[in-house]
Amino acid sequence: MLVTAVEMAFAGRCGVELEVEGDNHARVMGELFAEELGALLQACEADLDGVLRVFRQAGLGSLVRVVGRVLAEDVVRIVGPSGALFAATRTELRGAWSETSFLMQSLRDNPECAREEFARATDPADPGLSARLTYDPSQDVAAPYVQTGVRPRVAILREQGVNSQVEMAAAFHRAGFEPLDVHMTDLIAGRQQLEEFRGLVACGGFSYGDVLGAGEGWAKSILFNPRLREQFVNFFARPETFTLGICNGCQMLSTLKVLVPGADHWPRFVRNRSEQFEGRASMVEVLPSPSVFLAGMAGSVLPIAVAHGEGRAEFTDDAAFAACAASGLVSLRFVDNFGRPADSYPANPNGSPQGITGLTSRDGRATILMPHPERVFRSAQNSWRPEAWGEDGGWLRMFRNARVWVG
Repeated sequence: MLVTAVEMAFAGRCGVELEVEGDNHARVMGELFAEELGALLQACEADLDGVLRVFRQAGLGSLVRVVGRVLAEDVVRIVGPSGALFAATRTELRGAWSETSFLMQSLRDNPECAREEFARATDPADPGLSARLTYDPSQDVAAPYVQTGVRPRVAILREQGVNSQVEMAAAFHRAGFEPLDVHMTDLIAGRQQLEEFRGLVACGGFSYGDVLGAGEGWAKSILFNPRLREQFVNFFARPETFTLGICNGCQMLSTLKVLVPGADHWPRFVRNRSEQFEGRASMVEVLPSPSVFLAGMAGSVLPIAVAHGEGRAEFTDDAAFAACAASGLVSLRFVDNFGRPADSYPANPNGSPQGITGLTSRDGRATILMPHPERVFRSAQNSWRPEAWGEDGGWLRMFRNARVWVG
């Protein structure tokens, strides 16, 4: 019971007080560390009577009792019939709980990243995830265009091992497009032609089993195939088209920047600073940029899904980084839970300078993002979300913006 309650307090960033029924050592230890099956349920105080009534109606009333309460302060306290038996700060216990993982991580991963993550885990002031939007996520800005019945075609492009094409297709379909599954073999064999589409999306996942430089390998299958290269050049040059690259697709398109007009400032994406695959919910800030996908979203801070092993932006030199940072074409950056640009791990999960994790071309038609907005376009897909959000998550606006831009 104690371990469960403390872990719940860590996740909820709150304190907790537990009540035991005895004062002697054996009784206390038996209640706190029982090995029999059990469950710990948190309920709102206003719902408590109703919850207990449900258990009684199921014949379990004698097996259920109130064992404690949530506290606003940073404390974990155990009380018995004669008073307090134990008290410690939640932060102290979080440090003890995390120490073994920290020591193992220091040996296995980048030790500096391990220290930075341990420091954040034991920071009592860290507010956790939040969302601050400059737009209403429930507003369907694409509705007037969807109501025309016209659904522009979008190529949902994938290669062997890519695994996010279904979520991507669902997001574009929800925004009013007709998404079509296009495999690289379809383009190579001539079964599909990019000239048939208004949009092109290079999906995320693990192309070629996510070997080092997987996205670069995908790009080179285009660069070194004259017929495919010409097809992509022609698509990127058409002013009525848009392009999006996510995760592996971001790495792939960044390698194709020689073909994308106005993308010469894009970096390479290489091995994460942590030296590990990163799968987590991270906070990002949308920056002002001409990206057609992020119109009207600048200044918003919200969580997004991250799942990559090679997401660190690498520039040829300091001058190239400075030019990119000053270009106004960085569209997305990692921030910490206070909303500040993130340089440390894990708020910046890949180690990119200044948290850079999304860029766009000069005309805004091509955008690359390392995180996965298509995995959180519905509220229900988010591991945490504001209670005020309805069906639509914060990232659906991105896909609706594309539909508005197409017209």
